[in-house]
Amino acid sequence: MTAQLETREPSTAKVARRILPSPVTGQEWVLGAVLVALWVILSFTTPAFATSGSWQPLLASVAPVAVMGVGMTAVIITGGIDVSVGGAMMVTGVTTAKMLVDQDVSLPVAVLLAMALGAVLGLVNGLLIAYGHVHAIIITFGTANVLQFVGRQIFNSQTVNGIPDTLDFFSRGENGRTLGIPHSFVLTLVIAVLAWIYLRHMRGGRHLYAIGGDPLAARLAGIRVQRYVVLTYAVTGLLVGLAAVFTIASGTSTLDQSIGSGQELAVIAAVVIGGTSITGGRGSVLGTVLGALLVQTVSSGVTQLGWPSQLSDFFVGLAIAIAVGADLLRQRTRQQRTGQQP
Repeated sequence: MTAQLETREPSTAKVARRILPSPVTGQEWVLGAVLVALWVILSFTTPAFATSGSWQPLLASVAPVAVMGVGMTAVIITGGIDVSVGGAMMVTGVTTAKMLVDQDVSLPVAVLLAMALGAVLGLVNGLLIAYGHVHAIIITFGTANVLQFVGRQIFNSQTVNGIPDTLDFFSRGENGRTLGIPHSFVLTLVIAVLAWIYLRHMRGGRHLYAIGGDPLAARLAGIRVQRYVVLTYAVTGLLVGLAAVFTIASGTSTLDQSIGSGQELAVIAAVVIGGTSITGGRGSVLGTVLGALLVQTVSSGVTQLGWPSQLSDFFVGLAIAIAVGADLLRQRTRQQRTGQQP
């Protein structure tokens, strides 16, 4: 038995290393170039874009999408998806806001409460998907509707008013920035770097790629597939809770029922545009952060140019279509090169 385990692990690691992307992929270089070009164009066409008054809200709006995108990247790498993050953000956000208003909780308690509640919601998704043997999109679509209903019931009105400045550290006002950069964005970058190291250099991270590449082969190689699937959804939920805190902190003293609305689409768009394969087995958090920056830059640019807001959805949708098309083309080219059937 010991001998079997010794031969399994090197084989698993070897397979996983083979499907790991390069440290910086071609798509990430292209994304970086597109972002720089967009920033230059917007700086000339809308002079206000280059000011700190424009960049600080932009980075504050990127943080919730990017931090949820880190978790979503791991989920999609394993071949899953989570469309319930918007509903989970509503539940964690309104619960945290009510605790701030009614109980006057401190900053650490508010953050821990939001992250713990988000992790529990993600854990439920993970258990249903891993042991229910039902596709992730069906499970999470169902829980998304349940969570939105629960969130509206907790609101019990249209808004939560009088949110104190407990969360100022993360974005609101001068206390929420260092060198002009919102703390929420700095923390997001730290989380992204840790996730990048885990996915590329830790055995557990390589196992996630192996599961997404071929779950049956991963299981036969001794990887505990169900445990990893549950873990990725729980961590995603935990990060959704943190994103809810960022969102409350970047707003006013009033929270309404729009919190979390459409966030699942923004997060999945950032992940897919960033180069993570929608069929699993490939992706990186660097691409996801760049994708989140692109999505929010397009939205900010459309607003500052005075164009109809629908154009933002058009450009993001176009970018998703190009990213998915490029991914499918890469897969077909790889299959033809290796002689595999599509």
